[in-house]
Amino acid sequence: MTGREIKMGGWAIAVHGGAGVDPNLPNERQEEAKRLLTRCLDIGISALRSNLSAIDVVELVVRELETDPLFNSGRGSALTEKGTVEMEASIMDGPKRRCGAVSGLTTVKNPISLARLVMDKTPHSYLGFAGAEEFARKQGVELVDNEYFITEDNVGMLKLAKEANSILFDYRIPTLTTCGGGAAMENQLQMNGLPISLYAPETVGCVVVDKQGHCAAATSTGGLMNKMTGRIGDSPLIGSGTYACDLVAVSCTGEGEAIIRSTLAREVAAVMEYKGLNLHGAVDYVIKTRLDEGKAGLIAVSKNGEVACGFNTTGMFRGCATEDGFLEVGVW
Repeated sequence: MTGREIKMGGWAIAVHGGAGVDPNLPNERQEEAKRLLTRCLDIGISALRSNLSAIDVVELVVRELETDPLFNSGRGSALTEKGTVEMEASIMDGPKRRCGAVSGLTTVKNPISLARLVMDKTPHSYLGFAGAEEFARKQGVELVDNEYFITEDNVGMLKLAKEANSILFDYRIPTLTTCGGGAAMENQLQMNGLPISLYAPETVGCVVVDKQGHCAAATSTGGLMNKMTGRIGDSPLIGSGTYACDLVAVSCTGEGEAIIRSTLAREVAAVMEYKGLNLHGAVDYVIKTRLDEGKAGLIAVSKNGEVACGFNTTGMFRGCATEDGFLEVGVW
């Protein structure tokens, strides 16, 4: 399933809170997610109307998503097998394809802003674990104890994951039986040939094209519930979870290993560049042909003010807005 493209002019913005939504997700939870996405869109719209650059807007919006515990980034991040949080994020500025990424963060309150500092303040593109934490201290970014990121809900979900002896993708589902119980366990999805249980990661991301036609993208996540310590997903990998150039900006969400294998975000730009597809055609093409059996979704904007989303999962938390007043927030 792919979302339709909305062709507009001027600036455009899209946000996501993860692809792969439990069909039995309570309405209250759906509405809570929609309110957060709407709030983030409003923040982005206000910033764009104030002539903030695309790169500033994507950082601003993702910081808001990281601060709210609803989705899987910053506070509210998924827990590792050891019950700790290891976060990752990346940001990319389209005009010169400048980028910054971080992994293995345990004390940085807003990983996306550290990724921005890697881009702006170092000769490198990617810092991880102890090196990234040391850089954060030197830059004077806000640090908190790891306990700040851990929520009571996630502690319970980690317990479920350990009892199932599995990586738990949709760690927001209250019980394993909500996706069919025994049937779900008998027909497990696989990642790299190994069984996993439920599927609905809730990574966050934002893509923006500003009034100057400059594109930028940002993605942030806590990863997978019960993941191996040290696991790195697609979100901090430029070209996989995040990509921006002078033509388009893309942020992905879903099965990280499939997104990595397909370099999904870069593929959108590539088929636009080399096949001459428009934004909608490119998004539709990569979702249908590049994921193999993987499950994922993405949001994208073009330099022309177009915005599109695509996903092959049950749903994707998403929202978009354009300069002429169009605004849409959806789950399914």
